[in-house]
Amino acid sequence: MGKIIAVANQKGGVGKSTTAVNLAAYLGSRDFKVLIVDSDPQGNSTTGYGLKKKLVKTTTYDVLIGNSRVQEAAVETEFKNVTILPATEDLAGAEIELVNMENRVNRLKMQLLTCKNDYDYIIIDCPPALGTLTINCLVACDSVIVPMLAEFYALEGLSQLVNTIKIVKKSYNPSLEIEGILFTMFDGRLNVANDVVEEVKKYFPDKVFETKIPRNVRTSEAPSHGKPVMYYDRSSKGAEAYELLGHELLGEPLQLAPKKRRGIFTFKK
Repeated sequence: MGKIIAVANQKGGVGKSTTAVNLAAYLGSRDFKVLIVDSDPQGNSTTGYGLKKKLVKTTTYDVLIGNSRVQEAAVETEFKNVTILPATEDLAGAEIELVNMENRVNRLKMQLLTCKNDYDYIIIDCPPALGTLTINCLVACDSVIVPMLAEFYALEGLSQLVNTIKIVKKSYNPSLEIEGILFTMFDGRLNVANDVVEEVKKYFPDKVFETKIPRNVRTSEAPSHGKPVMYYDRSSKGAEAYELLGHELLGEPLQLAPKKRRGIFTFKK
């Protein structure tokens, strides 16, 4: 049975979609079957995999309100072993519609249970708000990756998210755990960045990923080409960082594959 990991933070601009897109791509390149669920009305993960949102007919919205099954709405990408449940701006309407629906916080969970055995990993890209959509994601997942910036303002947002996770764990999802806190757009030359990392480690000593995702131009450029960064520029610092994150998630030593091997990543045949 596959593992469901939500990538969540109520603050925008912290690298949620970037992390979901690139982590899924790396896991797929390692021969794991991956479903990425775009639960953000902005549809950044959808765009990041090269889908034209105007051409997408069935989305996460249809799955949540019961008009479609995941198996009918999911789209195979051109990247190895990665399938995506796409999202468009229509998903914003689900936030209101779900309020009056039966089992409104369990709807994504019920849908994903029908396909959990078909994938090794299901990665959920959550919206940047602690509303009904995000609660659905937290109820549906096994664990949460929390991307955050190494800034002091981010500590308050982390505290709010952790409180929400505790409430969801107590009320709806007893097995919910924090997979890890991931620092993104990280610059280790800044004293404040290192201070924030140490502060977070005090409260979550075993939950901070050793891997830090640096601010990287190639990582920022990749979505405009509809590609995860490992397929856009495999030698970039961003691609290497997400490879290391993948190793860490899988419980493997934090070392890059030999350059000769790392240059060979194929599209799905």
